[in-house]
Amino acid sequence: MKRTIQIEIAGARYRMSSDADEAYLQRLADIVNERVTALGPKAARAATPAQLLAVVALSLAEDLEVSERRRTSLEDKTRQVVGAAIRRIDERLQADAELAQQIDQP
Repeated sequence: MKRTIQIEIAGARYRMSSDADEAYLQRLADIVNERVTALGPKAARAATPAQLLAVVALSLAEDLEVSERRRTSLEDKTRQVVGAAIRRIDERLQADAELAQQIDQP
C-alpha cells in the first residue's frame, strides 16, 4: 500500500508516495546525505544542491559499477572453481568405476 512519506536530502525536504518501508528510504537518504557532507563545506558553499546531488549520483553510479564488476568476477571465479571440482569428481568416479570393473573381472 502506497503511503506518503517525507525525507530530507541535501537540506531539501521531499514528499514521495511509496510502498517501500519508510525506514529503508530514510537509510538511503542518509547515505546520500553522508556523501553530500563528505564533499565538504567548501563544496556546499560553492555548488548548488543540484550540483552536489549530481556529484553524489555519479559517485554512487561508480560504486555500483565497481560492485557489478566485482560480482561478475566472483561469479566467473565461482564457475571456474565449481567446474574444476565437478571435473575432479567425475574423474574420480570414472577411476573408481574402472577399478570396480577390474576387481569384478575373474
